[in-house]
Amino acid sequence: MSFSRESKMEILSQRIEDADECQAFLSGLFHGCGQITKNADGLRADLVTDISEIFDFVNDIAKKLYGDSLKMEISDDYMINKVVYYRIMFPIELSQRVLTDCGILTMGSGGLSINYSVDPNITADEATKKAFVKGAYVGCSTSSIKFSELGSQNATTGYHLEFSSHNKTFLEGLSEILSEFGIKGKLSQRKSLNVLYLKDSETIKDLLALVGAGESVMNLVNEMATRGLRNIVNRQVNCINANINKTLEASFKQIEAIKLIDEKIGLDALPEDLVDVAVLRLANQQESMEELLALSTIKLTKSGLNHRFRRLLKIAETLKKN
Repeated sequence: MSFSRESKMEILSQRIEDADECQAFLSGLFHGCGQITKNADGLRADLVTDISEIFDFVNDIAKKLYGDSLKMEISDDYMINKVVYYRIMFPIELSQRVLTDCGILTMGSGGLSINYSVDPNITADEATKKAFVKGAYVGCSTSSIKFSELGSQNATTGYHLEFSSHNKTFLEGLSEILSEFGIKGKLSQRKSLNVLYLKDSETIKDLLALVGAGESVMNLVNEMATRGLRNIVNRQVNCINANINKTLEASFKQIEAIKLIDEKIGLDALPEDLVDVAVLRLANQQESMEELLALSTIKLTKSGLNHRFRRLLKIAETLKKN
């Protein structure tokens, strides 16, 4: 199960008792995944979603607010990327009232019209704002967050969560509500869709806490810790590998220089202090400077050993030129 679906299921596991919060949730849900169809019998309000569990949750709200039950059907021909989408249908005799109560339909001098913005009467206080965000989250949010394993060598993606809708005005209103809770998102357009997205792990964590997905918050915190620890381990491994490569490269240059000296003039022609380190290096070709010092009976510091190797390299360079 994806991280996005898990967090939605967590929200749907918590019933809403307050009538105003129920209305706000329903309004956010309609803005997020609602459809309005019209036929000879009148207007019909539908919710289109890939989460069938929404039906029981919405049906419970409808009973609280209207005393009616809904009818849900699965559209066999509504499938995208092997995902079945469910259509939750409100009775026609109830649909117009529901849409009006949710601030989706308004009655003006020209008759009924669709209100694409967030109705401030629906989100009048902090509790109803949170309920509205919950509905919008369940209705139109997606996330690309994938959980990783500390031992995995595969790079994981960053943190990304977004609300997508054809209705830009709704996303602007949702963005304003989120900003009141200190959650800053960015609006953009992707082909025909408008997107309100969050790419910071802390911001996403705050959003999950806002909609009451506490377990998802903990899962995200654990993921952040896992990635952080893995990054530390990777940096340490990279540092170790870099040091090993540096050691081998230095050792190779020293050995090449010593062999050249031996070939041209013989090691016996060197001062005794240089003969000692030359023999030591030839006998321990892959060891670091620290390891050479530990193996040597010569009382030298690392700086002193480096100085002798530099002298050997200089002698070899002179021999090359001559």
